[in-house]
Amino acid sequence: MLKHELSNGIDILSFEGVNKLNILFTESLKENVSQYILKPNSKLILDLKGIEYVDSSGFGALLSILRETKNNDSQFKLCNITPEVMELVTLLQLHNVFDIRSSVEESINSFE
Repeated sequence: MLKHELSNGIDILSFEGVNKLNILFTESLKENVSQYILKPNSKLILDLKGIEYVDSSGFGALLSILRETKNNDSQFKLCNITPEVMELVTLLQLHNVFDIRSSVEESINSFE
């Protein structure tokens, strides 16, 4: 499901064997991600490469993760969003809410 990498103190999570972020996966996503944002001032990148579909519960989970990171004085970025998912992100005006980058490398370089 989720693969973890650490680069320069930045937690990078990516999906394995999952192409939909829907209600079947969102609870475990929130649980898995929370362990990386428990400590204040953490930096997290969620790589959405391969995710072709996100439903309302998926967006809800992403917003929940964002809220948790902000409450913890942490930073959260999304990257590698497919054009189909980006269309929904834009339609829902979430591109103004999330810090979205085109790649993991760009995300890493954008941290302060």
